[in-house]
Amino acid sequence: MKQFLRTLHLWTGLVFGTILVVLGLTGSLLSWIHELDSMLNPGLLHVAPPANMRAGDPFKVDAPLVQAATDVLVADPAYGRPSMLELPERAGDVFVAWYRPTPAAGVAPWSQAVTRQVMVDPARLVVLGERNWGEAGLSRPLLMPTLFHIHRYLVAGEVGKVVVAITGVSLLLMTVTGMILWWPRMAKAAIWKAITVRHGGSWPRFSYQLHRAGGFFAAPVLLVIAFSGIYFNMPAWVTPAIKAVSQVTPAGKPANTSRATTSLSAAAAVAAAQAQFPTARVSRLSFPAKPGQPFEARVRQPGELRMGPGATRISIDSGNGAILRVIDPVQAKSGDKFISWLFPLHTGEAFGIAGRVFISLFGLAPLAFFVTGLVVWLKVRRPAKAPRRKRSAVVAA
Repeated sequence: MKQFLRTLHLWTGLVFGTILVVLGLTGSLLSWIHELDSMLNPGLLHVAPPANMRAGDPFKVDAPLVQAATDVLVADPAYGRPSMLELPERAGDVFVAWYRPTPAAGVAPWSQAVTRQVMVDPARLVVLGERNWGEAGLSRPLLMPTLFHIHRYLVAGEVGKVVVAITGVSLLLMTVTGMILWWPRMAKAAIWKAITVRHGGSWPRFSYQLHRAGGFFAAPVLLVIAFSGIYFNMPAWVTPAIKAVSQVTPAGKPANTSRATTSLSAAAAVAAAQAQFPTARVSRLSFPAKPGQPFEARVRQPGELRMGPGATRISIDSGNGAILRVIDPVQAKSGDKFISWLFPLHTGEAFGIAGRVFISLFGLAPLAFFVTGLVVWLKVRRPAKAPRRKRSAVVAA
């Protein structure tokens, strides 16, 4: 049995190891995506803070300002109404309007969808510029989006999502089989030997000990990262398991219940969301894609694990402004709360700056495991050298 597990662990690592190294290294950088993106693109993502505010101060955007930014875009034939509007979080941040492409027939499943981003100054209400989120490139505007799409899709669209999800399953498998193979005899000396590393003059032996002991300490984090990564890419693979033990709100947006022919304004939608959670910050507003669909507001409440946009979702009838559904991770006591934890645990932000630093350093772990595992594998494959025979002394006659 152990031989089978060793073979399974080995070949899973050899097949998926390179992808895991890429995901780990890109994840290290993406732990700081907003900071790095802003540093690379100050003219696109930074503006002078509003009067009487310092750059970086918390900035709670009110409904009239959201409407004003929306009106600027709608009035310009080059833009129109966005699919989604990200609201500035701090003084000096900008509005980011997203324009998702219309799904086209005959597009290859491995092609990467490109979403247009347009940045608006919240103080002057002018467009600062734009970029294509999803377009691969190494220029300043495209570098961080490219790293994101490598990490999430391998820059291969829906096919890439499936490959990354399968890689997550492989990481679960390697972690579980690795723990079984690691398990020592329940004796103090054996346990101590299994969790410590000694060089001993042999690099293959040192690599084996580092691989074995490092796997023990890394296993809990690897399990969390693997499970959450599978969920982000293929939620249908794991949601049934979560539903089996807890309650999960169905995915997708509910339909409007009103029969109103006029559409609710952006300001009214934001005001409805703000009224639902007066102490929270509205971070995003998704506009109805079709008639009969609601607005969806993303909100961050005080006390949420997830930073930035938060994980609270409010569906608002686009006809009469009625609240259709609220997903509240703070009050949830079942599967919704567990799901809301996955992203902040995956990125480390659940533990603040220290957690993000830890995850960014932990992104090097797949590289370390791949290298040490490869060293051990090459040592095992190398045929043993035949022992040298001592030369017999030849006595000249």
